[in-house]
Amino acid sequence: MLTIKLHARIVQGRLCRLGGAASYNTAMNMQASPPTFLDMLRTSEQQNQSMLCVGLDPEPTRFPGKLKGNSNKIYDFCAAIVDATADLVISFKPQIAYFAAHRAEGQLERLMEHMRRAAPNVPIILDAKRGDIGATAEQYAIEAFERYGADAVTLSPFMGFDSVEPYLKHAGKGAFLLCRTSNPGGDDLQNQRFASVEGQPLLYEHVARLAQGPWNLNGQLGLVVGATYPAEIDRVRTVAPTLPLLIPGVGAQGGDAVATVRAGWRPNAPIIVSSSRAILYASGDDDFAEAARTEAVKTRDVLQAARGAL
Repeated sequence: MLTIKLHARIVQGRLCRLGGAASYNTAMNMQASPPTFLDMLRTSEQQNQSMLCVGLDPEPTRFPGKLKGNSNKIYDFCAAIVDATADLVISFKPQIAYFAAHRAEGQLERLMEHMRRAAPNVPIILDAKRGDIGATAEQYAIEAFERYGADAVTLSPFMGFDSVEPYLKHAGKGAFLLCRTSNPGGDDLQNQRFASVEGQPLLYEHVARLAQGPWNLNGQLGLVVGATYPAEIDRVRTVAPTLPLLIPGVGAQGGDAVATVRAGWRPNAPIIVSSSRAILYASGDDDFAEAARTEAVKTRDVLQAARGAL
């Protein structure tokens, strides 16, 4: 402790001679600043050589072995998956509805803490798809970033910028806007044209432009684009060349991992390719965590190989 204090005094003395105590305080505050979501994303991508995100969508009826049907074991199941895959992923993505439906929000809080300990450099995206305005949005932002400690959250932009802005007030946090989702019903709105906007863009193209441009006040925004539509991923990447893309739909939903990488990955524009059920339920027996790891390794390696071929 004495050595640390002495070192701090030496540093302070040098900085005071260069620019005064204010320079010292600024430097120390910068040093103490926590990493942003994007910082964590780059770190985990490099350290784990991965674009794979494991989605945590716990369904007790599908739990393996002695855990089957027991909603009190949601934490145990998810923590085992996290421990088995922590060195393989770019991110984890817990889906809040799978916890809330079983009154397991407390288990989600425990899981968030566990992920912080087990994988401190891996960012956590809370898949909540919130989309309200004003004071309500402020409360949802507190829920995501303060209660659960998420690094990013998914949002619906349907109600406009004032439904997104409260999340951007949380420095360093990320927000992924639903843009071109993987469900068939996405065509009902996302694939319709804006006759009143110059060029008559499709709705999802307009969302991508807003996220790349005027809405992205502090560089915190990303987009959700489904893996089942690689042509649309390519279009979104053209409109939003620098934003991180969260791409669900690989695995059980049938998205093509190779086509996804070719369409979406660019240098300095990361993609986060999410797989949930194919990894979570790779085995129905007590070896589920080992089987999840095997499936995660396979998916990660396919993604990396596709990137290497670009």
